[in-house]
Amino acid sequence: MFDFLESDWFNIGLEIFFVILISYDVKKYFETKKREYIVNIVLTIAFAIWALYPYYNSYIGWEESQKKEMLSHCSGDENSTKLCRCLDDATFKNYTYDEYKAIDKNGSDYREFIKEAREDCLDDSWF
Repeated sequence: MFDFLESDWFNIGLEIFFVILISYDVKKYFETKKREYIVNIVLTIAFAIWALYPYYNSYIGWEESQKKEMLSHCSGDENSTKLCRCLDDATFKNYTYDEYKAIDKNGSDYREFIKEAREDCLDDSWF
């Protein structure tokens, strides 16, 4: 039901929303010089960090050398390569390096993740 929370567009929308809130408060502060707008700016920045950190943690949790080590080396036609890249991206997005190393690759949770990621990668719909 809440699959949109994992999409990149949701993250981009949140970033735009926070930038709009901060710029409005900065504009109002320069117009009125009231301290309440500084408090709003600080609280908005703190809330943005709190809300967006889990999303960015998955992106920054992997170093390039770790990504190269973990990439599946698919060869074949273009569609299978796209699927492999999509599955690799889903892995980088959903797991940090340490979590991925510690996860049981034969466990039901990981198999369910791979199944859902494969379905998402093969889905050509717009939504």
